[in-house]
Amino acid sequence: MADTPENKTAEADLGSKEQEIYAQRLDKAQKWRDSGVNPYGNGHRPAHLAQEIIDRHAQQSTEDLEKAGPLAYSVAGRIVAVRSFGKAAFVKLRDRSGEIQAHVKKDALGDAFELFKLCDLGDFVAVEGTLFRSKTGELTLSATRFLPLTKSLRPLPEKWHGLTDVESRYRQRYLDLVSNPDVKQTFLKRNKLVRYIRDFLDTRDFIEVETPMMHPLVSGAAARPFTTHHNALDIDLYMRIAPELYLKRLVVGGIERVYEINRNFRNEGISTRHNPEFTMLEFYQAYATFEDLMDLTEEMLSGAARAVTGDSKVAYQGQVLDFGKGWKRIPMTEAIREAVPSLSDKDMADADRLRHELLSKAHGQAERRAIETMHHGELVGALFEQHVESTLVHPTFITQYPTAVSPLARRNDQHPEFTDRFELFVAGREIGNAFSELNDPLDQKERFLGQLDAKKRGQQETMDYDEDYIRALEHGMPPTAGEGIGIDRVTMLFTDSPSIRDVILFPLLKPLAR
Repeated sequence: MADTPENKTAEADLGSKEQEIYAQRLDKAQKWRDSGVNPYGNGHRPAHLAQEIIDRHAQQSTEDLEKAGPLAYSVAGRIVAVRSFGKAAFVKLRDRSGEIQAHVKKDALGDAFELFKLCDLGDFVAVEGTLFRSKTGELTLSATRFLPLTKSLRPLPEKWHGLTDVESRYRQRYLDLVSNPDVKQTFLKRNKLVRYIRDFLDTRDFIEVETPMMHPLVSGAAARPFTTHHNALDIDLYMRIAPELYLKRLVVGGIERVYEINRNFRNEGISTRHNPEFTMLEFYQAYATFEDLMDLTEEMLSGAARAVTGDSKVAYQGQVLDFGKGWKRIPMTEAIREAVPSLSDKDMADADRLRHELLSKAHGQAERRAIETMHHGELVGALFEQHVESTLVHPTFITQYPTAVSPLARRNDQHPEFTDRFELFVAGREIGNAFSELNDPLDQKERFLGQLDAKKRGQQETMDYDEDYIRALEHGMPPTAGEGIGIDRVTMLFTDSPSIRDVILFPLLKPLAR
């Protein structure tokens, strides 16, 4: 191996054993070149997939295959296992569909067998051959042609231990996918979930759109934003917290059923349930109420559970979640009273009584100071988070949220201190948030002013005053209901994944110490 600055840089993060392997593989790649084979060539097109061959002949015995005559196939993939016997070897190849075994022999391949001997686990190769069953009964290609395609310079994780360190799995997802086949299945299920949702909404005349990722204001939800700067215009912009106000502008413009599946960004902590960038489905339907969306959501996610997992009953972290229809619906104050029987209806209307209940379980001065500044509706919301949220295992709609914590939702006609809103909870976490939309521009203006007041009182998760959105409402928005559903969290449930990092291909991680 040439001792070049580039090679020294490439090996800088390798241990001594890995450096030795790296050098050996570079040498093998050069020997491929010397034999006329480019170790990083292009243009080869396999004619078949591994699983396609296996499915086609799974029921055929050795005798059936022999009677059928020579069955020739051409595959390509990564070498994931080798059993060598000197002048012959069994090689396991993996492509996007699955794995298939190939039998390579010096007698059959001639000079190409020398190229095979230069192969390592992790290399990509192409094999053409005829199908037979090995002595163990495994469908196998008897190689008549062998072609190296790509030399892998770094070794794969050990066969039996794989890539088990959780942090390494997230940082090197490419190795995680190679080493842990179940990981690929997780992301295939995620793909199936998103395709199902798109089909579900498309068949109901919803239109998929894309709205801006960079906003001039903090809008769409109460959360802390990421800030960026546009040099040409010399203005600060905010990575979007939610697309809500843009999607509702489209309803004003006549797109009466609209949805978007895309990334949101929130400048918050990282946990098993939170990643600063995450995927949301957000949709709006004119001439619908929040109750209509409860029906639609139940139908959509019940169907999605069956489509993704094969059943409406889903195993998650030792529990069985029932996504079959008939989900519980309960007002927030009623749910709190069930969890805290000592609170009467009169207590629920008394801000001082609720504040006392919260302060009795507060941790630290910062939390106590926050509670002291809360208004009645904010106290109700905080009590729900403290006593109820974690107890909601099966899909449950919590309705009638206080107006104080619902700045974009329509007030209830009979009880204006509450809104026509619900949140969907499963396995103790919020999955979706929906409401009949506030389309009264005067009321919306007051709610925005309330958000400015909350910011003055020290709350960090608030929205800005959006004058253009008020202008849009003044042109008239039809009665509308809208909802946001966390795609990552639903995927966690449908794949039995304990952490949101397990369902995001490249989650944000703390930088490695240098």
